Amino acid sequence: MPEAPDPTLPKPRSYDDLCARIRERRERLPARLAQVANHMLMHPDEVAFGTVATVAGAAGVQPSALVRFAKALDFDGFSDLQAVFRDRLRGRLPEHRERLRRIQEAEGEHGPLRLLERFEEAAQLSLDRLGGSVDEATLAHAVALLARADTIYILGLRRAFPIAAYLAYALAKLDLRSVLVDHVGASGPEQIVGARAGDVLLAVSFTPYTPATVELANAFAQGGRPVVAITDSPFSPLAQAAAARFDVAEADVAGFRSLSATFCLAAALAVATAERRARDGSDRPAEAWAPVQGPAARA
Repeated sequence: MPEAPDPTLPKPRSYDDLCARIRERRERLPARLAQVANHMLMHPDEVAFGTVATVAGAAGVQPSALVRFAKALDFDGFSDLQAVFRDRLRGRLPEHRERLRRIQEAEGEHGPLRLLERFEEAAQLSLDRLGGSVDEATLAHAVALLARADTIYILGLRRAFPIAAYLAYALAKLDLRSVLVDHVGASGPEQIVGARAGDVLLAVSFTPYTPATVELANAFAQGGRPVVAITDSPFSPLAQAAAARFDVAEADVAGFRSLSATFCLAAALAVATAERRARDGSDRPAEAWAPVQGPAARA
């Protein structure tokens, strides 16, 4: 029988609230409902426009699973849940204009220096969160994977592209072989086709998650090669493919997020990988890459 909504809890009213509700209940969702959640987070626009039949077909589940998923998150049904996705799509451009309006109001009242201070405060908050969220075992495991790699493939699109570009630059300066998968002309599959068993993919993606990044990461992992993921949620669709995963929560100013903490993590990974490679030597055999059992991996 479908799960009944919890009458004591308000239903999520925004897409961000919905993502938070999914994160809270991730461990309690059956496998089929987790599959639905992954699909919806990867394809929010399609969910906004689709029917029960088309969304279920794309997710690879029965239509009844969508109803069960909606009720598991305290909605009355799929249509009630779909309204959140439609509101997200309808408000996307006005939302950015509204963000800019709030920024302009703040700048007019306090000036650009105060605006800079607000971004500095957000960056510091992001860094403080990073220090408390990175698990030592996960970090050590990721560094070991990257240090043993013959070639490190780097993938990050849209907002995550600056991180990927920086990693490619830093690894090259550290004499570590890498390939930047930029997916220009939808050529991502061709760019990873030469990856071998001794290679690793470092993939970066944040909400609402670029579908191409997730698809390429899954394809890489299905080939028996490890993926190190930098994302923002234990329920990220990158989590399933990841042998090691980092969840980075960036603070924002009026909805505009920097990448301060993510750049910090990327720099640490690059330098730590070079140090580990120099210490261990480049001719040692690759380690087993089963997912680490630290708190971040279990989350």
